[in-house]
Amino acid sequence: MPHLRLPITLAVLVAPSAACAAELDGRTLGLAWAIPFAGILLSIALGPLGFRHLWEHHYGKIAAGWAAAVILPMLATAGVTATAHSLAHVLLLEYLPFILLLLALFTAAGGIVVTGNLHGSPAVNTALLAIGTGLASLIGTTGASMVMIRPLLRANDNRRHNVHVVVFFIFLVSNIGGALTPLGDPPLFLGFLRGVDFFWTTKHLLPQTLFLSFVLLALFFALDSWFCRRESAEFFAPDPTPDQPRIGVRGLPNVALIFIAVGAILMSGAWDPDLDFRLLGAEIEFQNVVRDLILIGVVLASLRLTPRADRAANGFSWEPILEVAKLFAGIFVCIVPVIAMLKAGPAGLFAPLIGVVAHADGTPSPAAYFWLTGLLSSLLDNAPTYLVFFELAGGDPARLMGPLAPTLAAISMGAVFMGANTYMGNAPNFMVYAIAREAGVGMPTFFGYIAWSGLILLPAFALVTLLFLR
Repeated sequence: MPHLRLPITLAVLVAPSAACAAELDGRTLGLAWAIPFAGILLSIALGPLGFRHLWEHHYGKIAAGWAAAVILPMLATAGVTATAHSLAHVLLLEYLPFILLLLALFTAAGGIVVTGNLHGSPAVNTALLAIGTGLASLIGTTGASMVMIRPLLRANDNRRHNVHVVVFFIFLVSNIGGALTPLGDPPLFLGFLRGVDFFWTTKHLLPQTLFLSFVLLALFFALDSWFCRRESAEFFAPDPTPDQPRIGVRGLPNVALIFIAVGAILMSGAWDPDLDFRLLGAEIEFQNVVRDLILIGVVLASLRLTPRADRAANGFSWEPILEVAKLFAGIFVCIVPVIAMLKAGPAGLFAPLIGVVAHADGTPSPAAYFWLTGLLSSLLDNAPTYLVFFELAGGDPARLMGPLAPTLAAISMGAVFMGANTYMGNAPNFMVYAIAREAGVGMPTFFGYIAWSGLILLPAFALVTLLFLR
């Protein structure tokens, strides 16, 4: 398949570096410029756990404060005009289209309802996890999680031992399943928007994703079978949602709308009418305006075509997308100086990191990129973590898709796969955790969940390293 030229302005967190490289010389920037980026990521990671009440009411203000810590020094060093142009570039060409795409997928997926109730046997549970894992690369890990978690909870709401069902759901549906397309998980979105071919991840991550998914599904089936044998008939509680084997899907127009959103993305990369205009220094291309209008149309159509009862059945709320919109606005701004320093290479602040991810001869080590990207993705948001290591590996999509393909695959797998290591590795993790707790599942604590992932995922990732990253 020919490579599509995809100058899509959803260049999440990345293109700001192009806009500001001339204003911020990464060779001269000190550690203070990286503090806002580290601060906003740590706030996102620790806020919901350490000061939940304060975070829930003021996360937007906290993100704005960190962004101001970058904007004010930029005003002082680069001037009003250059700063305004840089912010216009970020807001008009990257942030706004990014949020529109997420909003379109989030709204459409929130209108798809799976009805009926199956009996949560090991075979049925494994099948539901497999279906959700496959859906994750089509409608995103967030969309697949929201569509599949409630049917899975209903199927197991009379089981004494059902915590492991939700834990494996987070492993597979909320994370690993999203590794095959840029729509699956935000980190891959970043690579796509930086110029990585839309189907590159499908071709290069398919063996690893299938292997890891098969291992985890097989392990889940064995574990669920063991738990099920322990639950003799007298231990089963009365089923609050009696089995209804007739499974149905409501909101099918939303499936068509998701494909329209995907088509709009591909259209903006394949069609170039050579029409553009400038606004505050930002070059806006006509095909991208058309794409963004289509995405807005998808949102409006979904709201029009989906009955309120269907969204209520999904527990649909606008709060998750509002949180993403506010937090990523801050991340977009805060990462600008970090990208400038990474682009400086050996002359920049992060020069020591280059040695850590390279062999003795200077060539990149895929295994090191996999584990470093993954471990940081476990503790911080995996999307900006992907970006940092993408830039550390050179930031040239053509070279990363060519001679450095193993390195790009390692970065992609680390960000997507290891987002499952903690509750804060990927946004759907917390959503599933909250929904499961509301349904009465005794979900493990933060460290309890890490114990699950440490015992199950880390050995599986070690196998991936030995088989695919040598």
